[in-house]
Amino acid sequence: MSGAARAGPARLAALALLTCSLWPTRADNASQEYYTALINVTVQEPGRGTPLTFRIDRGRYGLDSPKAEVRGQVLAPLPIHGVADHLGCDPQTRFFVPPNIKQWIALLQRGNCTFKEKISRAAFHNAVAVVIYNNKSKEEPVTMTHPGTGDIIAVMITELRGKDILSYLEKNISVQMTIAVGARMPPKNFSRGSLVFVSISFIVLMIISSAWLIFYFIQKIRYTNARDRNQRRLGDAAKKAISKLTTRTVKKGDKETDPDFDHCAVCIESYKQNDVVRVLPCKHVFHKSCVDPWLSEHCTCPMCKLNILKALGIVPNLPCTDNVAFDMERLTRTQAVNRRSALADLASDSSLGLEPLRTSGISPLPQDGELTPRTGEINIAVTKEWFIIASFGLLSALTLCYMIIRATASLNANEVEWF
Repeated sequence: MSGAARAGPARLAALALLTCSLWPTRADNASQEYYTALINVTVQEPGRGTPLTFRIDRGRYGLDSPKAEVRGQVLAPLPIHGVADHLGCDPQTRFFVPPNIKQWIALLQRGNCTFKEKISRAAFHNAVAVVIYNNKSKEEPVTMTHPGTGDIIAVMITELRGKDILSYLEKNISVQMTIAVGARMPPKNFSRGSLVFVSISFIVLMIISSAWLIFYFIQKIRYTNARDRNQRRLGDAAKKAISKLTTRTVKKGDKETDPDFDHCAVCIESYKQNDVVRVLPCKHVFHKSCVDPWLSEHCTCPMCKLNILKALGIVPNLPCTDNVAFDMERLTRTQAVNRRSALADLASDSSLGLEPLRTSGISPLPQDGELTPRTGEINIAVTKEWFIIASFGLLSALTLCYMIIRATASLNANEVEWF
């Protein structure tokens, strides 16, 4: 996983924490219920026999409003000094109430002052109800908080519906409204507190995961360095061992020139006069130019897989990389056995004609505890762990995103507002 990929979940967690810290201060609506308002609007246009009727289903009663039915004519504030007054916040706000109107409902826009001020000013002019439309086109009505406004009914509707009604009033068209109590909506289980809890839990989880990743990478780097160091020392030991092997030039009449003699197992070519050959401890013969690169990489006989390092007594307890994996646990268990059997193997093998080179000055390889698995095994293990880490990170990020989206939608739909 790259640094940018690992930083992705950390940035997401930081964004969640920032979102929580900058969230506006407001009452926690998780414990608040609200009532929907069913609003029927009747518009009587001049010259039209049948009145236009439409319904508003997404209205919401204020938290401190009586939950009761009311009916009346809708009125908007009069202009102040020639400027339209839609907010109802100015102390000079007035309403023109026709003499034949007994009950009327004030239509005001949200903003610029608290809900309590708007509702109290309309109640001062004897309105039986106040309908406040939102000032954000894409936002649903909120649960208004307006303590101390008495028995006046307060309802909020969307901006779109509010401006539709206002357009008729600006044309001096009569608008009648009936407000009825709708469904009681229970409190939501998911609140801002839940969002904070989920975010903090996610951040703690990411910190723990990051600490584990740091530990994992430290171990991986340590094992990789040990493996590379072992490979370098093994290569150096192989080169020095090769220099100790018998080398001779094929002459006329040597057995290697016999047509029935085995060809070189590396290049599959027969031996010719003046060819330089290398004789391994197992008595197998190969072209020097063919077998030296092989021994530098594999340190075993191409035919019988004899470990030349063990045969020469250089590192009798270390298997070569091409036939036995670097199994640390197995080598640890068998370390003592290998050391006791190394000399016995050399003494019992009569085909070995070279003495163990114990004083050759070759530096030994690291102890068994420093050995690491082969590259293929490391790659397989790393691939599996990366898959688990990536799956965990993706699942965590998706979960946090879902929680934030759900909490945001819940708070927007059920928030308790003062203004």
